[in-house]
Amino acid sequence: MKNNLMFYFKKILFLVVFYGFSSAMAGSYEDFFIAIKQDDPVTIQALLQRGFDPNTIDPKGETGLFLAVQGDSPKAAQALIDWPKTDVNALNEKGESALMLAALKKRQDLAERLIKKGADVNKTGWAPLHYAATSGHLAIISLLLENSAYIDAESPNGTTPLMMAAMYGTPEAVRLLLEEGADPKLKNQQNLTALQFAQRANRPDAAEAIAAAIRKQRPAGQW
Repeated sequence: MKNNLMFYFKKILFLVVFYGFSSAMAGSYEDFFIAIKQDDPVTIQALLQRGFDPNTIDPKGETGLFLAVQGDSPKAAQALIDWPKTDVNALNEKGESALMLAALKKRQDLAERLIKKGADVNKTGWAPLHYAATSGHLAIISLLLENSAYIDAESPNGTTPLMMAAMYGTPEAVRLLLEEGADPKLKNQQNLTALQFAQRANRPDAAEAIAAAIRKQRPAGQW
């Protein structure tokens, strides 16, 4: 009888602790994502020190770090980058990383910190350099190349950073990629070159820079 009472007592105690812990974690979940939105590093650090998982995802499958970069919460992003258990290479459901978004959002400071923390510069598929070329941010393009980003990285459909710069970036981004060795003659799976990307987007400055680079590559006497 005594053993049975002890068993039930332990079971009840376990359930109380379990549900209390679950409730605390539920509250922490909400507090964490509110702190991300409010760019509140103090609350984030307090939650992490209490054992909250920095890689927890929201209902859309995005981590706090990704949301901090996306939502322009630099102090929250820095707190998460500095935390040793944060996975800086976690991807969202679209296969995007925090470094890719930092490149797209023109956040050079965060891009530098992410790379120092080990962010993958050459992830397969769409790469950070594609996103930097799309935004046309010269300093981030240079930063990625300085950290061994593959200049002719191919997206799943074969699109290169130069093609993205030609369509969405700036003429300066196009020229920088060409100067750094991007191949203007590559084609994607739709059989389109960077020059055709520029022409389709009605971007004469980018088109002329690419055409000039192609002419330089031709042997003398060929047109």
